[in-house]
Amino acid sequence: TEQVSRDPEMLLQLAGSGLLERRLRTGEMHAVLNTALADCTDEAGLATLLRRFRNRQQVRIIWRDLTRQADLAETCGDLSDMADTCIDLAYRWLYARHCEQFGVPTGRRSGRPQHLVVLGMGKLGAHELNLSSDIDLIFGYPEGGETVGARRSLDNQEFFVRLGRRLIKALDAPTVDGFVFRVDMRLRPYGSSGALVMSFNALEQYYQDQGRDWERYAMIKARVVGGDQEAGRELLDILRPFVYRRYLDFSAIDALRGMKQLIQQEVRRKGVAANIKLGSGGIREVEFIAQAFQLIHGGRDLSLQQRPLLKVLTTLAGQGYMPAAAVEELREGYEFLRYTEHALQAIDDRQTQMLPDNRTDCDRVAFILGFDSWDAFHERLLHWRSRVDWHFRQVIADPDEDELAEGETLVGGEWLPLWEQDWDEEFACRQLTDAGFRDGQVACQRLAALRSAKQVRTMQRLGRERLDAFIPR
Repeated sequence: TEQVSRDPEMLLQLAGSGLLERRLRTGEMHAVLNTALADCTDEAGLATLLRRFRNRQQVRIIWRDLTRQADLAETCGDLSDMADTCIDLAYRWLYARHCEQFGVPTGRRSGRPQHLVVLGMGKLGAHELNLSSDIDLIFGYPEGGETVGARRSLDNQEFFVRLGRRLIKALDAPTVDGFVFRVDMRLRPYGSSGALVMSFNALEQYYQDQGRDWERYAMIKARVVGGDQEAGRELLDILRPFVYRRYLDFSAIDALRGMKQLIQQEVRRKGVAANIKLGSGGIREVEFIAQAFQLIHGGRDLSLQQRPLLKVLTTLAGQGYMPAAAVEELREGYEFLRYTEHALQAIDDRQTQMLPDNRTDCDRVAFILGFDSWDAFHERLLHWRSRVDWHFRQVIADPDEDELAEGETLVGGEWLPLWEQDWDEEFACRQLTDAGFRDGQVACQRLAALRSAKQVRTMQRLGRERLDAFIPR
């Protein structure tokens, strides 16, 4: 609604062109932006064209979603294609100018020109982006070397780090036309303290020696979304043994149980109940169910080595991993939650999964989803969340142990997010202060320094697992 109120002429133009009434052809979105960028001469112009392209496509996609001319697969697919198009064409435009300035990065061993590989993670990797998703990316390049053709050569890694920063700015920086996508690079090795770009050898070494279970879980969704597609396929082949073990992976079960307990603990936090992604019976729980089966069985059953969640669920039923009735319930519940998510985000183009707290937006959401009233919608939502939660509790349940009882917590669980992943600094400081630290800000800084210390970053996997278990306690 915000885009249309700001530029009502855009909606009229889209209606006149017929684009609101039909699906886009394969490659059509790419061709439109490629044509628009043909005469672009500077980065300011690139930013403007990318944002106006995004805004126009966003209005078209939301219109088709809210009028139910597009199903969930089309909506998520178009959003993901839009992201792929923006990432890849922005990269190619910037790469050409970067080479003019610094020379062509060339492999020391192969002697061939090098390109960046952009991996999309999470919902982008699975081709399931929502209306206001950020995009999780990892950058890599095939091999070391230096640039050729400039007065002063540049190391390949430095070349791609600089290029990566320009690409993030082109997509992420807010302007008068908004942004293209919020870019999150924290899933890369060592998180925010790690190098922005790493060679394939360095990536392989990291995941082989230090890769943790949550990184295996995340890498299931990895897909090449920009740059060198052929080299990207090579990188995914290199990383596949880390993600999918060739034996029945019982070692993943304990790790998954730990992740599950953390999810159960987090849903009890104040303020999460209204979150349809993170709350009980939310989107994250359906994703966990599918990816748990993938981690445990995916090394032996190649049919599970796929990214889209709904296709994985279909495979779980078809291969007998789950009863067909259970899978059907999860599918229907997931689709209802995703349609609800799109309705929430369509109102103000905000990245939110929180149910509204005012009557006007409640009525809007109910109307968008085809209900006569908020109460009718909310009753259906509670039904699906209760069913998702029930199935979530059955997955990798330990027959010898009860699930976390009401009010019970996993020892150290409240501190794990501060240690294992990047945090919201304001929240972390407040949590540390509330726990009795004299100066939450200083404690937060010291914890961050420890996480990014060279001794921690270069630990072997076993040592890091022991440290991860010790620190939160």
